Amino acid sequence: MTQSNLSLPLFSQENKFILDSQKLDKFWDNQPLSFTVTEKTKVISFIQKIPVIDPLAFLQKVAYSKTLHFYWENPSKQEAIAAYGVTRKLALNSSSRFQEGQQFIESCFQQTTMQGETTLAGNNPYIFCSFTFFPDSDKDTAFPAATVFLPRFQVFKKHKNCFFIVNYPLESSQEKKPILAQLPRKINSIDWSEYRQLTTGKVRVGNFDYKNKAAQANPEPFKSIVISALDSIAKDEFSKIVIANATDVSSPVPFKVINSLNNLRSRHPDCYIFSTSNGQGKNFIGASPERLVSIQNQQLVTDALAGSAPRGKNTTEDVQLANLLLKSRKEKREHQAVSKFLIQRLQQMGLKPYQLPLQLLQLSNIQHIWTPIYAHLPKDIHPLEIVDQLHPTPAVAGVPSEIACAKIRHYEQFDRSLYAAPLGWIDNRGNCEFIVGIRSALIEKNHARLYAGAGIVSGSNPDKEFVEIQLKLQSLLKALV
Repeated sequence: MTQSNLSLPLFSQENKFILDSQKLDKFWDNQPLSFTVTEKTKVISFIQKIPVIDPLAFLQKVAYSKTLHFYWENPSKQEAIAAYGVTRKLALNSSSRFQEGQQFIESCFQQTTMQGETTLAGNNPYIFCSFTFFPDSDKDTAFPAATVFLPRFQVFKKHKNCFFIVNYPLESSQEKKPILAQLPRKINSIDWSEYRQLTTGKVRVGNFDYKNKAAQANPEPFKSIVISALDSIAKDEFSKIVIANATDVSSPVPFKVINSLNNLRSRHPDCYIFSTSNGQGKNFIGASPERLVSIQNQQLVTDALAGSAPRGKNTTEDVQLANLLLKSRKEKREHQAVSKFLIQRLQQMGLKPYQLPLQLLQLSNIQHIWTPIYAHLPKDIHPLEIVDQLHPTPAVAGVPSEIACAKIRHYEQFDRSLYAAPLGWIDNRGNCEFIVGIRSALIEKNHARLYAGAGIVSGSNPDKEFVEIQLKLQSLLKALV
Protein backbone atom coordinates (compact mmCIF):
# COMPACT_ATOMS: atom_id res chain seq x y z
CA MET A 1 0.00 0.00 0.00
CA THR A 2 1.40 3.37 -0.98
CA GLN A 3 1.00 5.96 1.73
CA SER A 4 0.09 9.57 0.99
CA ASN A 5 1.86 12.45 2.72
CA LEU A 6 -0.81 12.63 5.38
CA SER A 7 -1.24 8.86 5.74
CA LEU A 8 -1.21 7.65 9.31
CA PRO A 9 1.41 5.01 10.10
CA LEU A 10 -1.12 2.49 11.37
CA PHE A 11 -0.50 -0.11 8.70
CA SER A 12 2.28 -2.09 7.12
CA GLN A 13 2.62 -2.76 3.43
CA GLU A 14 0.42 -5.84 3.89
CA ASN A 15 -2.49 -3.88 5.42
CA LYS A 16 -1.75 -5.33 8.84
CA PHE A 17 -2.41 -3.24 11.90
CA ILE A 18 0.69 -1.91 13.64
CA LEU A 19 -0.09 -1.08 17.25
CA ASP A 20 2.94 1.02 18.06
CA SER A 21 2.17 4.15 20.04
CA GLN A 22 5.81 5.32 19.93
CA LYS A 23 5.72 5.35 16.13
CA LEU A 24 2.47 7.28 16.25
CA ASP A 25 3.96 9.85 18.61
CA LYS A 26 7.01 10.22 16.35
CA PHE A 27 4.75 10.69 13.34
CA TRP A 28 2.88 13.54 14.99
CA ASP A 29 6.13 15.18 16.06
CA ASN A 30 7.15 15.28 12.41
CA GLN A 31 3.81 16.62 11.17
CA PRO A 32 3.19 20.10 12.66
CA LEU A 33 -0.21 21.29 11.38
CA SER A 34 -1.68 24.76 11.64
CA PHE A 35 -4.77 24.59 13.84
CA THR A 36 -5.37 26.23 17.22
CA VAL A 37 -7.38 24.57 19.97
CA THR A 38 -8.26 26.09 23.32
CA GLU A 39 -6.40 23.39 25.21
CA LYS A 40 -2.69 22.79 24.95
CA THR A 41 -3.48 19.15 24.35
CA LYS A 42 -6.65 17.49 23.21
CA VAL A 43 -7.76 13.95 22.39
CA ILE A 44 -9.77 13.00 19.33
CA SER A 45 -11.67 9.83 20.11
CA PHE A 46 -12.51 8.52 16.67
CA ILE A 47 -15.18 5.80 16.61
CA GLN A 48 -16.03 3.57 13.70
CA LYS A 49 -18.18 0.51 13.29
CA ILE A 50 -16.25 -2.50 12.01
CA PRO A 51 -17.10 -6.09 11.05
CA VAL A 52 -17.75 -8.32 14.05
CA ILE A 53 -14.50 -9.67 15.44
CA ASP A 54 -13.36 -11.36 18.64
CA PRO A 55 -11.73 -8.67 20.83
CA LEU A 56 -9.60 -11.40 22.39
CA ALA A 57 -8.23 -12.21 18.93
CA PHE A 58 -7.40 -8.52 18.55
CA LEU A 59 -5.57 -8.57 21.87
CA GLN A 60 -3.75 -11.75 20.87
CA LYS A 61 -1.63 -9.75 18.43
CA VAL A 62 -0.25 -7.52 21.16
CA ALA A 63 -0.67 -9.28 24.52
CA TYR A 64 2.97 -10.23 24.88
CA SER A 65 4.41 -6.81 24.16
CA LYS A 66 5.43 -4.64 27.09
CA THR A 67 2.69 -2.05 27.11
CA LEU A 68 -0.53 -1.63 29.03
CA HIS A 69 -3.60 -3.60 28.05
CA PHE A 70 -6.98 -4.29 29.59
CA TYR A 71 -9.39 -7.05 28.65
CA TRP A 72 -12.95 -7.34 29.91
CA GLU A 73 -15.62 -9.84 28.93
CA ASN A 74 -19.04 -10.84 30.19
CA PRO A 75 -19.85 -13.95 28.12
CA SER A 76 -23.44 -14.16 29.33
CA LYS A 77 -24.10 -10.62 28.05
CA GLN A 78 -22.13 -11.24 24.83
CA GLU A 79 -20.04 -8.19 25.64
CA ALA A 80 -16.27 -7.79 25.43
CA ILE A 81 -13.72 -4.98 25.40
CA ALA A 82 -10.03 -5.04 24.49
CA ALA A 83 -7.84 -1.99 25.09
CA TYR A 84 -4.20 -1.52 24.20
CA GLY A 85 -1.59 1.24 24.39
CA VAL A 86 -1.63 4.53 26.27
CA THR A 87 -2.90 7.97 25.34
CA ARG A 88 -3.28 9.27 28.91
CA LYS A 89 -2.11 7.51 32.07
CA LEU A 90 -2.08 7.98 35.83
CA ALA A 91 -0.06 5.64 38.04
CA LEU A 92 0.39 6.41 41.71
CA ASN A 93 0.84 5.10 45.22
CA SER A 94 -1.32 7.24 47.43
CA SER A 95 -4.02 6.89 50.05
CA SER A 96 -6.01 9.47 48.03
CA ARG A 97 -5.84 7.32 44.90
CA PHE A 98 -9.60 7.27 44.28
CA GLN A 99 -9.91 11.05 44.57
CA GLU A 100 -6.88 11.64 42.33
CA GLY A 101 -8.20 9.05 39.89
CA GLN A 102 -11.53 10.87 39.72
CA GLN A 103 -9.81 14.18 38.96
CA PHE A 104 -7.70 12.54 36.26
CA ILE A 105 -10.73 10.92 34.60
CA GLU A 106 -12.73 14.13 34.61
CA SER A 107 -9.78 16.01 33.10
CA CYS A 108 -9.30 13.36 30.39
CA PHE A 109 -12.91 13.43 29.27
CA GLN A 110 -12.99 17.23 29.31
CA GLN A 111 -10.11 17.16 26.82
CA THR A 112 -11.70 14.47 24.64
CA THR A 113 -13.76 15.16 21.52
CA MET A 114 -15.75 12.27 20.06
CA GLN A 115 -15.81 11.96 16.28
CA GLY A 116 -17.18 9.37 13.88
CA GLU A 117 -20.09 7.08 14.73
CA THR A 118 -21.09 8.46 18.12
CA THR A 119 -24.84 7.85 18.22
CA LEU A 120 -25.11 4.17 19.18
CA ALA A 121 -24.91 3.11 22.83
CA GLY A 122 -21.63 1.66 24.02
CA ASN A 123 -19.45 3.04 21.24
CA ASN A 124 -17.71 5.67 23.33
CA PRO A 125 -14.26 5.98 24.93
CA TYR A 126 -13.58 4.13 28.17
CA ILE A 127 -10.98 4.75 30.84
CA PHE A 128 -9.70 1.58 32.49
CA CYS A 129 -8.81 1.32 36.17
CA SER A 130 -7.06 -1.11 38.47
CA PHE A 131 -6.48 -0.58 42.18
CA THR A 132 -4.50 -2.77 44.55
CA PHE A 133 -6.19 -4.21 47.63
CA PHE A 134 -4.14 -2.06 49.99
CA PRO A 135 -3.16 1.53 49.08
CA ASP A 136 0.34 0.76 50.30
CA SER A 137 2.43 -2.36 50.72
CA ASP A 138 5.54 -3.27 52.67
CA LYS A 139 6.25 -6.02 50.15
CA ASP A 140 7.33 -5.91 46.51
CA THR A 141 4.25 -5.39 44.37
CA ALA A 142 3.79 -5.87 40.63
CA PHE A 143 1.30 -3.00 40.28
CA PRO A 144 1.06 0.54 41.66
CA ALA A 145 -1.77 1.37 44.06
CA ALA A 146 -3.71 2.88 41.16
CA THR A 147 -3.40 2.58 37.40
CA VAL A 148 -5.87 4.64 35.38
CA PHE A 149 -5.46 5.00 31.63
CA LEU A 150 -7.14 6.07 28.42
CA PRO A 151 -5.97 3.52 25.82
CA ARG A 152 -4.66 4.33 22.37
CA PHE A 153 -6.83 1.62 20.79
CA GLN A 154 -10.07 0.03 21.92
CA VAL A 155 -12.35 -2.65 20.48
CA PHE A 156 -15.87 -2.90 21.87
CA LYS A 157 -18.20 -5.76 20.96
CA LYS A 158 -21.79 -6.25 22.08
CA HIS A 159 -23.93 -8.90 20.42
CA LYS A 160 -23.53 -8.34 16.67
CA ASN A 161 -22.16 -4.80 16.88
CA CYS A 162 -18.46 -4.06 16.98
CA PHE A 163 -16.67 -0.70 17.19
CA PHE A 164 -13.06 0.34 16.87
CA ILE A 165 -11.92 3.44 18.76
CA VAL A 166 -8.66 5.34 18.28
CA ASN A 167 -7.85 7.89 20.97
CA TYR A 168 -5.53 10.36 19.27
CA PRO A 169 -3.57 12.99 21.24
CA LEU A 170 -3.32 16.35 19.47
CA GLU A 171 -1.04 19.24 20.25
CA SER A 172 -2.31 22.79 19.82
CA SER A 173 -0.40 23.17 16.56
CA GLN A 174 -2.05 20.17 14.90
CA GLU A 175 -5.10 20.31 12.64
CA LYS A 176 -7.76 17.67 13.04
CA LYS A 177 -9.44 17.89 9.62
CA PRO A 178 -6.79 15.89 7.68
CA ILE A 179 -6.72 13.31 10.47
CA LEU A 180 -10.47 12.82 10.39
CA ALA A 181 -10.34 12.46 6.63
CA GLN A 182 -7.69 9.74 6.79
CA LEU A 183 -8.85 7.63 9.74
CA PRO A 184 -12.02 6.08 8.23
CA ARG A 185 -10.24 5.03 5.06
CA LYS A 186 -7.35 3.53 6.97
CA ILE A 187 -9.59 1.65 9.40
CA ASN A 188 -11.65 0.28 6.51
CA SER A 189 -8.51 -0.99 4.82
CA ILE A 190 -7.72 -3.33 7.70
CA ASP A 191 -8.32 -6.99 6.95
CA TRP A 192 -10.60 -7.55 9.94
CA SER A 193 -11.08 -11.19 8.98
CA GLU A 194 -7.77 -11.86 10.74
CA TYR A 195 -9.44 -11.00 14.04
CA ARG A 196 -12.72 -12.87 13.70
CA GLN A 197 -11.50 -15.98 15.46
CA LEU A 198 -8.90 -16.66 18.08
CA THR A 199 -5.88 -18.64 16.94
CA THR A 200 -5.19 -21.28 19.56
CA GLY A 201 -3.01 -24.30 19.50
CA LYS A 202 -2.25 -27.06 21.95
CA VAL A 203 0.67 -26.17 24.18
CA ARG A 204 2.54 -29.02 25.80
CA VAL A 205 3.36 -27.78 29.26
CA GLY A 206 4.63 -30.97 30.86
CA ASN A 207 4.44 -31.15 34.63
CA PHE A 208 3.78 -28.12 36.79
CA ASP A 209 6.01 -27.39 39.73
CA TYR A 210 4.11 -26.27 42.82
CA LYS A 211 6.52 -24.14 44.79
CA ASN A 212 4.43 -24.63 47.90
CA LYS A 213 3.99 -28.41 47.65
CA ALA A 214 4.76 -28.61 51.34
CA ALA A 215 1.90 -26.23 52.13
CA GLN A 216 -0.51 -28.30 50.06
CA ALA A 217 0.63 -31.56 51.58
CA ASN A 218 0.50 -29.99 55.03
CA PRO A 219 -2.56 -27.75 55.44
CA GLU A 220 -1.75 -27.14 59.11
CA PRO A 221 -0.24 -23.63 58.67
CA PHE A 222 -3.44 -22.40 57.00
CA LYS A 223 -5.62 -24.17 59.55
CA SER A 224 -3.65 -22.64 62.42
CA ILE A 225 -4.40 -19.18 60.99
CA VAL A 226 -8.10 -20.04 60.83
CA ILE A 227 -8.02 -21.30 64.44
CA SER A 228 -6.28 -18.09 65.54
CA ALA A 229 -8.88 -16.02 63.70
CA LEU A 230 -11.70 -17.99 65.34
CA ASP A 231 -10.17 -17.29 68.76
CA SER A 232 -10.18 -13.57 67.97
CA ILE A 233 -13.80 -13.80 66.79
CA ALA A 234 -14.73 -15.53 70.07
CA LYS A 235 -13.11 -12.61 71.93
CA ASP A 236 -15.21 -10.15 69.86
CA GLU A 237 -12.13 -8.55 68.27
CA PHE A 238 -13.94 -8.83 64.93
CA SER A 239 -16.85 -10.86 63.57
CA LYS A 240 -15.46 -11.90 60.18
CA ILE A 241 -12.16 -12.08 58.34
CA VAL A 242 -11.22 -13.33 54.87
CA ILE A 243 -7.99 -15.30 54.79
CA ALA A 244 -6.39 -15.69 51.36
CA ASN A 245 -3.87 -18.24 50.16
CA ALA A 246 -1.35 -17.83 47.35
CA THR A 247 -0.06 -20.82 45.39
CA ASP A 248 3.05 -20.34 43.24
CA VAL A 249 3.27 -22.46 40.11
CA SER A 250 5.91 -22.72 37.42
CA SER A 251 5.74 -24.31 33.98
CA PRO A 252 8.49 -25.62 31.66
CA VAL A 253 7.19 -23.21 29.00
CA PRO A 254 5.67 -19.71 29.32
CA PHE A 255 2.00 -19.50 30.12
CA LYS A 256 -0.16 -18.29 27.24
CA VAL A 257 -2.29 -15.50 28.67
CA ILE A 258 -4.69 -15.44 25.71
CA ASN A 259 -5.21 -19.21 25.82
CA SER A 260 -5.90 -19.01 29.56
CA LEU A 261 -8.45 -16.23 29.04
CA ASN A 262 -10.12 -18.30 26.34
CA ASN A 263 -10.28 -21.24 28.74
CA LEU A 264 -11.74 -19.04 31.46
CA ARG A 265 -14.53 -17.68 29.29
CA SER A 266 -15.40 -21.21 28.16
CA ARG A 267 -15.37 -22.66 31.67
CA HIS A 268 -16.96 -19.69 33.45
CA PRO A 269 -19.56 -18.09 31.16
CA ASP A 270 -21.37 -16.58 34.17
CA CYS A 271 -18.29 -14.72 35.42
CA TYR A 272 -16.46 -11.58 34.40
CA ILE A 273 -13.32 -12.53 32.47
CA PHE A 274 -10.52 -10.00 32.85
CA SER A 275 -6.86 -9.31 32.22
CA THR A 276 -4.66 -6.31 32.81
CA SER A 277 -0.93 -5.79 32.52
CA ASN A 278 1.62 -3.55 34.20
CA GLY A 279 3.50 -2.83 30.95
CA GLN A 280 6.52 -4.75 32.25
CA GLY A 281 5.58 -8.30 31.36
CA LYS A 282 3.25 -9.12 34.26
CA ASN A 283 -0.42 -9.94 33.67
CA PHE A 284 -3.23 -10.27 36.19
CA ILE A 285 -6.06 -12.44 34.91
CA GLY A 286 -9.12 -14.16 36.29
CA ALA A 287 -12.81 -15.02 36.20
CA SER A 288 -14.64 -13.12 38.91
CA PRO A 289 -18.25 -13.83 39.90
CA GLU A 290 -18.38 -10.71 42.07
CA ARG A 291 -19.53 -7.34 40.77
CA LEU A 292 -18.52 -4.46 43.03
CA VAL A 293 -20.60 -1.80 41.29
CA SER A 294 -22.28 -1.28 37.94
CA ILE A 295 -23.80 2.05 36.89
CA GLN A 296 -25.92 2.41 33.75
CA ASN A 297 -27.94 5.57 33.15
CA GLN A 298 -27.58 6.53 36.83
CA GLN A 299 -28.95 3.18 38.02
CA LEU A 300 -26.54 1.50 40.41
CA VAL A 301 -26.34 -2.18 41.25
CA THR A 302 -23.94 -3.98 43.56
CA ASP A 303 -23.72 -7.63 44.63
CA ALA A 304 -23.69 -9.11 48.09
CA LEU A 305 -21.90 -12.38 47.35
CA ALA A 306 -20.77 -14.50 50.27
CA GLY A 307 -21.42 -17.98 51.58
CA SER A 308 -20.46 -20.84 49.30
CA ALA A 309 -20.73 -24.56 48.67
CA PRO A 310 -19.46 -26.92 45.95
CA ARG A 311 -21.64 -28.08 43.06
CA GLY A 312 -23.00 -31.60 43.14
CA LYS A 313 -21.89 -34.46 40.91
CA ASN A 314 -25.50 -34.93 39.79
CA THR A 315 -28.79 -33.01 39.97
CA THR A 316 -29.93 -34.63 43.21
CA GLU A 317 -26.67 -33.93 45.02
CA ASP A 318 -26.58 -30.40 43.55
CA VAL A 319 -30.04 -29.60 44.95
CA GLN A 320 -29.10 -31.05 48.34
CA LEU A 321 -25.95 -28.94 48.55
CA ALA A 322 -27.89 -25.83 47.50
CA ASN A 323 -30.54 -26.41 50.18
CA LEU A 324 -27.89 -26.98 52.84
CA LEU A 325 -26.19 -23.74 51.79
CA LEU A 326 -29.38 -21.72 52.03
CA LYS A 327 -30.21 -23.22 55.44
CA SER A 328 -26.72 -22.90 56.91
CA ARG A 329 -26.67 -20.35 59.74
CA LYS A 330 -22.93 -19.92 59.35
CA GLU A 331 -23.11 -19.21 55.59
CA LYS A 332 -26.15 -16.93 55.93
CA ARG A 333 -24.42 -15.03 58.74
CA GLU A 334 -21.42 -14.49 56.48
CA HIS A 335 -23.69 -13.31 53.67
CA GLN A 336 -25.72 -10.95 55.82
CA ALA A 337 -22.54 -9.23 56.99
CA VAL A 338 -21.81 -8.31 53.36
CA SER A 339 -25.31 -7.15 52.43
CA LYS A 340 -25.64 -5.08 55.62
CA PHE A 341 -22.28 -3.41 54.95
CA LEU A 342 -23.17 -2.50 51.36
CA ILE A 343 -26.55 -1.04 52.29
CA GLN A 344 -25.08 1.00 55.16
CA ARG A 345 -22.26 2.39 53.00
CA LEU A 346 -24.68 3.45 50.26
CA GLN A 347 -27.00 5.04 52.82
CA GLN A 348 -24.06 7.02 54.21
CA MET A 349 -23.76 8.62 50.75
CA GLY A 350 -27.38 9.70 50.86
CA LEU A 351 -28.63 6.93 48.57
CA LYS A 352 -31.75 4.83 49.09
CA PRO A 353 -30.73 1.25 48.32
CA TYR A 354 -33.12 -1.66 48.09
CA GLN A 355 -32.31 -5.35 47.77
CA LEU A 356 -33.89 -8.27 46.01
CA PRO A 357 -34.71 -11.51 47.86
CA LEU A 358 -31.79 -13.77 48.68
CA GLN A 359 -30.97 -16.22 45.86
CA LEU A 360 -28.31 -18.62 44.56
CA LEU A 361 -25.59 -17.86 42.06
CA GLN A 362 -24.53 -21.20 40.62
CA LEU A 363 -21.19 -21.33 38.81
CA SER A 364 -19.49 -24.26 37.12
CA ASN A 365 -17.74 -25.58 40.22
CA ILE A 366 -19.15 -23.58 43.13
CA GLN A 367 -22.37 -21.88 44.24
CA HIS A 368 -22.86 -18.75 46.34
CA ILE A 369 -25.59 -16.98 48.26
CA TRP A 370 -26.32 -13.81 46.29
CA THR A 371 -28.32 -10.66 46.89
CA PRO A 372 -28.37 -7.88 44.25
CA ILE A 373 -28.72 -4.37 45.70
CA TYR A 374 -30.01 -1.40 43.66
CA ALA A 375 -30.08 2.38 44.03
CA HIS A 376 -30.60 5.51 41.94
CA LEU A 377 -27.39 7.54 41.66
CA PRO A 378 -27.49 11.36 41.49
CA LYS A 379 -25.40 13.00 38.76
CA ASP A 380 -23.10 14.71 41.25
CA ILE A 381 -21.68 11.41 42.58
CA HIS A 382 -18.74 10.05 40.59
CA PRO A 383 -18.37 6.26 40.12
CA LEU A 384 -15.00 6.25 41.90
CA GLU A 385 -16.67 7.75 44.98
CA ILE A 386 -18.81 4.61 45.10
CA VAL A 387 -15.78 2.35 44.59
CA ASP A 388 -13.92 4.16 47.36
CA GLN A 389 -16.91 3.80 49.69
CA LEU A 390 -17.43 0.07 49.05
CA HIS A 391 -13.86 -1.26 48.91
CA PRO A 392 -13.01 -3.50 50.63
CA THR A 393 -16.30 -5.27 51.28
CA PRO A 394 -16.66 -7.89 54.04
CA ALA A 395 -16.72 -10.50 51.24
CA VAL A 396 -12.97 -9.99 50.75
CA ALA A 397 -11.83 -8.33 54.01
CA GLY A 398 -14.02 -8.73 57.08
CA VAL A 399 -16.03 -6.92 59.75
CA PRO A 400 -15.11 -4.38 60.95
CA SER A 401 -13.05 -3.55 57.91
CA GLU A 402 -10.11 -1.70 59.49
CA ILE A 403 -9.44 -4.34 62.15
CA ALA A 404 -9.85 -7.19 59.66
CA CYS A 405 -7.43 -5.56 57.20
CA ALA A 406 -4.82 -5.12 59.93
CA LYS A 407 -5.16 -8.80 60.81
CA ILE A 408 -4.90 -9.77 57.13
CA ARG A 409 -1.56 -7.98 56.93
CA HIS A 410 -0.45 -9.94 59.99
CA TYR A 411 -1.64 -13.37 58.83
CA GLU A 412 -0.80 -13.30 55.11
CA GLN A 413 2.86 -13.49 54.19
CA PHE A 414 2.39 -12.31 50.60
CA ASP A 415 1.25 -9.15 48.83
CA ARG A 416 -2.37 -9.24 47.68
CA SER A 417 -1.59 -6.72 44.92
CA LEU A 418 -4.69 -6.69 42.65
CA TYR A 419 -6.21 -9.76 44.27
CA ALA A 420 -9.69 -9.00 45.69
CA ALA A 421 -9.32 -5.37 44.57
CA PRO A 422 -11.43 -3.16 42.25
CA LEU A 423 -10.89 -3.55 38.50
CA GLY A 424 -13.05 -1.99 35.81
CA TRP A 425 -13.90 0.86 33.48
CA ILE A 426 -15.67 4.21 33.35
CA ASP A 427 -17.02 5.82 30.19
CA ASN A 428 -17.55 9.48 29.34
CA ARG A 429 -21.27 9.25 30.16
CA GLY A 430 -20.70 8.28 33.80
CA ASN A 431 -21.45 4.59 33.25
CA CYS A 432 -19.10 2.09 34.82
CA GLU A 433 -18.57 -1.50 35.79
CA PHE A 434 -16.16 -2.67 38.48
CA ILE A 435 -15.60 -6.20 39.68
CA VAL A 436 -13.64 -7.66 42.58
CA GLY A 437 -10.47 -9.35 41.35
CA ILE A 438 -11.00 -12.77 42.91
CA ARG A 439 -10.48 -16.22 41.31
CA SER A 440 -7.35 -14.70 39.82
CA ALA A 441 -3.69 -15.24 39.01
CA LEU A 442 -0.60 -13.11 38.48
CA ILE A 443 1.37 -14.38 35.48
CA GLU A 444 4.90 -13.60 34.31
CA LYS A 445 6.44 -15.81 31.63
CA ASN A 446 6.41 -19.36 33.04
CA HIS A 447 5.53 -18.37 36.59
CA ALA A 448 2.06 -17.89 38.03
CA ARG A 449 0.71 -17.01 41.45
CA LEU A 450 -2.84 -18.25 42.06
CA TYR A 451 -5.02 -16.57 44.69
CA ALA A 452 -8.03 -17.85 46.62
CA GLY A 453 -9.66 -16.89 49.90
CA ALA A 454 -12.15 -18.11 52.49
CA GLY A 455 -14.42 -16.12 54.78
CA ILE A 456 -14.01 -17.01 58.45
CA VAL A 457 -16.89 -16.39 60.86
CA SER A 458 -18.09 -17.99 64.06
CA GLY A 459 -18.81 -21.63 63.26
CA SER A 460 -16.22 -21.92 60.47
CA ASN A 461 -14.47 -25.28 60.21
CA PRO A 462 -10.72 -25.09 59.40
CA ASP A 463 -10.84 -28.33 57.40
CA LYS A 464 -13.79 -27.19 55.27
CA GLU A 465 -12.22 -23.77 54.67
CA PHE A 466 -9.04 -25.41 53.40
CA VAL A 467 -11.06 -27.64 51.06
CA GLU A 468 -12.93 -24.58 49.73
CA ILE A 469 -9.68 -22.79 48.92
CA GLN A 470 -8.27 -25.85 47.13
CA LEU A 471 -11.47 -26.09 45.08
CA LYS A 472 -11.06 -22.50 43.89
CA LEU A 473 -7.36 -22.95 43.15
CA GLN A 474 -7.86 -26.13 41.14
CA SER A 475 -10.50 -24.48 38.97
CA LEU A 476 -8.11 -21.64 38.17
CA LEU A 477 -5.19 -23.97 37.54
CA LYS A 478 -7.18 -25.93 34.95
CA ALA A 479 -7.81 -22.70 33.04
CA LEU A 480 -4.11 -21.87 32.91
CA VAL A 481 -3.34 -25.00 30.93
